Amino acid sequence: MRMQFLAVLALIASSSFVAGCGSELSQDPITQIMDKPRYTSAKSQWSMIVMDAGTGEVLYSLQPDVLSLTGSVRKLFSVGTALNAIGPDYRFETPVYRNGTIDASGKLTGDLIVKASGDLTFGGRMKADGTIDFTDFDHNEARAFNGAILTPEDPLTAVNQLAAQVRAAGITSISGDVIIDDRLFDAFRVPNGNVLISPILINENVIDVTLAPGANAGQPGQLDWRPRTSAMTMQGTSITTAANSAPDIVTSGDALDEGPLSCLATPGCKGTISGEASLNTPASIPAGYRAALIGNGLYVSNLRVEDPPSFARTAFIDALARAGVTVSAPAVQPNASDKLPTPQTYTSATQVASFTSLPYSEFAKLILKVSLNTGANLSLMYQGLTKGARTVGDALATERQSLTGDLGLDGAGFNFPTNGSGTPDSRATARTTATLLSVMSRRPNYTVYRNALSILGVDGSLAAIGKNVAGKEHIAVKSGATVTGGQMIAMNMAGYIDAKSGRRLAYALFVNNAGPVAALTDTLDVFDDEAEILGIVYARY
Repeated sequence: MRMQFLAVLALIASSSFVAGCGSELSQDPITQIMDKPRYTSAKSQWSMIVMDAGTGEVLYSLQPDVLSLTGSVRKLFSVGTALNAIGPDYRFETPVYRNGTIDASGKLTGDLIVKASGDLTFGGRMKADGTIDFTDFDHNEARAFNGAILTPEDPLTAVNQLAAQVRAAGITSISGDVIIDDRLFDAFRVPNGNVLISPILINENVIDVTLAPGANAGQPGQLDWRPRTSAMTMQGTSITTAANSAPDIVTSGDALDEGPLSCLATPGCKGTISGEASLNTPASIPAGYRAALIGNGLYVSNLRVEDPPSFARTAFIDALARAGVTVSAPAVQPNASDKLPTPQTYTSATQVASFTSLPYSEFAKLILKVSLNTGANLSLMYQGLTKGARTVGDALATERQSLTGDLGLDGAGFNFPTNGSGTPDSRATARTTATLLSVMSRRPNYTVYRNALSILGVDGSLAAIGKNVAGKEHIAVKSGATVTGGQMIAMNMAGYIDAKSGRRLAYALFVNNAGPVAALTDTLDVFDDEAEILGIVYARY
């Protein structure tokens, strides 16, 4: 095949490859993996490069200048430029202002305003030691994984703390409204999942839904969800079935088996748990249930918040009530952004509360280790805001300027037309991706950047990949997968290797069109093949 012929030419051109393999090119273990029947039958496009991170010297290359679909490897660019723009120590301040006067009884005649800062987690993952919590199976991917492992932290942490501060400031009642000021940037949707990216987030703007089986067959399951607010409830019934029977569980928002929940500003909003036949069919969960991929005994899914400002408004009004502050406006209604004052009216004298986030270094860890799309797109906006960009289009333009100007990347080596998280249309060459990594390794933020990546076979989205690869603990990876129409469109890895020789390497390993997906294990098999290649690189260079 033409691709294999080009691959051989590229390998011949690599002096390091020839020196390492002698005259038997076909026996190179890297190309042996790439030539497995899975890839030859799919006419897969491989692209790979290995560099000395410190010098940029190319040690191995195979079609390194082909523009490939990146999948979530694109996040290396958005997080890297955000780190350079705002710094790893940057913390997001979310203040609360009164727009009115407080009388002697504690009554605020006017509105209470929360000024959104783009805080990704808003306290929801904040551990007591000041670090961010995450699991290898993140709740944002619960639908993709058919399950998740939830972190224990309360997603309402920030609004609860803000409400307590409002009460401590002497406010006992509010005659006006509570309003979320979401004017930090223009909210936008990304094509990967049509997810809305907003400056205000509660629980990363998803509602976690869980179902646990009863102790015995015939008993109802135990339905729960978080965060609990007056904005919505869950409805539907469930039954525990015999052990080892097939589960039949669907979590629905606007329609059967749909994730969006658009009614959150309307009283009586409900999500539904049911079986697959209809919204009225009881869900069934077997006794002793174990999630197929994850292995935990709890069914976990999610519903996507489609009106983040209104949802956050309700969550804050609920928190104010718990803190002893009454609000005359209904808790559930659309956020009245049209009533916001000009930003110039916000002063230190009218500020009554503020919540401070963890540093961005912790956000970077969360985004890259679990491949959090929302966080990558917020990172795109973080760097854009430092240059006055308030729309996603303008932020993409300032990011390109940073990548080509500040970091010196070849502008022809990448194309990011719509979003900061990758799928479905971001493209880059292996050479440009590894060059980014090489340049970042010589920047002051390198340690934070490197530590934010998954460690092969150890943590994050790659905890289950490459378990038997020698040197895996020295291989830092950002993976990226795009699966569409039952086909593995892009299955990629890029990152750093502290090689057995002591050399620090930057690499990019892309395969586009990796074949059909008959089961989830197909994607794991491809990533395991790539992990094996990285193990060879670790030992060879």
